[in-house]
Amino acid sequence: MTRLERFRSEVPQPDPDRLRANEDRLQAAIAQDSRRLGQDAEGRPRRFSRDAEGRPRSFGRDAEGRPRRAPFRLRRPAQGAQGRARRTASRLRRFGLVTGLAAALAAGVVVVATRRADPPAVIRPMPAAASEVLTRAAQHATRTPELHPVPGQFLVYESRTMDPAEGQGRDGRQVRYLSRAVRKVWLPVDGDSTGGFIEEEVLEPKPWPGWPIPPEARENLGRHGPSKLADFDDRAEFLRSDYAYVSRLPTDPREMYEHLYTQLGNTRQDDTDAWDRVRGLLTEAYLPAAQRAALFRAAAAIPGVVTVEHAVDAAGRAGIAAARVDPVRGQRQEYIFDRETYLYLGERSVVTDAARAGAPVGTVMTSSAQLSVSVADHGPSAAARD
Repeated sequence: MTRLERFRSEVPQPDPDRLRANEDRLQAAIAQDSRRLGQDAEGRPRRFSRDAEGRPRSFGRDAEGRPRRAPFRLRRPAQGAQGRARRTASRLRRFGLVTGLAAALAAGVVVVATRRADPPAVIRPMPAAASEVLTRAAQHATRTPELHPVPGQFLVYESRTMDPAEGQGRDGRQVRYLSRAVRKVWLPVDGDSTGGFIEEEVLEPKPWPGWPIPPEARENLGRHGPSKLADFDDRAEFLRSDYAYVSRLPTDPREMYEHLYTQLGNTRQDDTDAWDRVRGLLTEAYLPAAQRAALFRAAAAIPGVVTVEHAVDAAGRAGIAAARVDPVRGQRQEYIFDRETYLYLGERSVVTDAARAGAPVGTVMTSSAQLSVSVADHGPSAAARD
């Protein structure tokens, strides 16, 4: 409001008589519009008389002698405050009265800018947990040694990954393959990924089923870095995964469930998005035990979660998985846990619809293995980053 008050502050304030005259002109314009659109002066729908046989009177005849139809269509007015607001906004738009802040100030009209009310939050009660795998993972969350990083330190993640790579080769042809790497990532305890570093060893790629491995896929084999992890991180606040943020997340499963559905609705795609957000809190992220247990219990209640008895991570470790099919991508996203300790091992996506995924059913398209998580006082040395 202070900023608004200072904007075009050189424009003198209008006197009360001028404001009253502007208001009278606006009211007259609205009344004229109401009458033109089939409403009386008080905004009520105007009724039309009928002829002797009870039929609505016509609006004259056209050049060929046919009765003209009404030039507009009467609609039942919306009821209540919401309906009145919608009708008022429609009238203002129709007369071009909403023409911008600068024009209004130049004319001496005082304008108060108000933020449009956010849509009401989706009321989504948490269903009963359906995933036994995630329920057991929640029960085991407090049985392992806990890390206690502090601001200024780094969480260090070592992992093995496989991801689909698509693009255009030097000859202009489309290329597809599965890239593989061993990663070591330093992420600040109290900052986003722009403050992080990465060291990576690019491994021999694997073929995308039905596609040859292009020469470009082997050009960067070997070790690279350490180097800066990211130049920008534009995630919304509620999608942050740094320790300083996730350590403040709810410890109550129902509240964590609501967090996963922040700004989402009640469709199957929203369930898919919530399931993907679980991945964002498991991959290169570390939650305290209380939040981790709440996350597993909340994820267990996302509709469509099933158990996959046999799943293998990118390091070849066998486990049991909680999974959910994404019908749009035609893939099943699996979060893999050790069968005995229920420690998180990694994740993978498996094709369930060949047409949508562009690969045969059963193909593993993405895969990761979380090898270790530790705390470091410093990132890689400046000499190592050069």
